[in-house]
Amino acid sequence: MLKNKWLAGLVLAGSLAASGLAQAAGVSFVAPKDGATVSNPVHVVFGVDGMKIAPAGTMTEGTGHHHLLIDGKPLPKGEVIPATETSLHFGKGQTETDLTLPPGDHTLTLQFGDGMHRSYGPEMSKTITVHVK
Repeated sequence: MLKNKWLAGLVLAGSLAASGLAQAAGVSFVAPKDGATVSNPVHVVFGVDGMKIAPAGTMTEGTGHHHLLIDGKPLPKGEVIPATETSLHFGKGQTETDLTLPPGDHTLTLQFGDGMHRSYGPEMSKTITVHVK
């Protein structure tokens, strides 16, 4: 009986992967939600699926860390993500932050990068819009 349950689970997992229903690698905003109206400080929580968080300098395949681009766009794969006032690096492996943004509409782009701050490309990014009161 146990062997049959294990086999059924294995078949189900294979079927999900083949059908495209398995969780693909990507990043997400846990908070805030796209289109949210927020107040300062804006609490931002990052999510990642299919990769592991590792501090800057770690060059292990399948790992990286978050970068937050304020009013910016996803970067091409392999491009070094700049460190500026509007391109924030979370190289210690942080998964959340508080921001102070001027009132109005802003885009927040979460860009996942490798240990050398090179972009994993648009496939590993997510952009949302928030309205700051």
